[in-house]
Amino acid sequence: MPAIRTNTAVVTQINVFTVPPGGQEPLIALLREAAESCRSVPGWLSASLHRSLDGTRVVNYAQAQDADSMKRIFEHLQTAGFLERNRALAESHPGLYEVVYVLER
Repeated sequence: MPAIRTNTAVVTQINVFTVPPGGQEPLIALLREAAESCRSVPGWLSASLHRSLDGTRVVNYAQAQDADSMKRIFEHLQTAGFLERNRALAESHPGLYEVVYVLER
């Protein structure tokens, strides 16, 4: 489960994918497969997938313990061919983030 907290070393990757019409489900299936494969990478914490209601985007919200862990995850994804397969299904706009503010009920 994602933990959204400030003042931690956790690195969050937020990747917004733009998909062609009908492209959400194939990409979601691939991202689920990729997330499952990353569970064994040391430092992997979580992955959450979101789909836009208009059918044009998918967002992947993934967390790793720290920057070194995120680097290992990227290396795993590259080696396993997931990054190339993602490019075939969607245009991606990734970024790495740290949490700076949280407001909860």
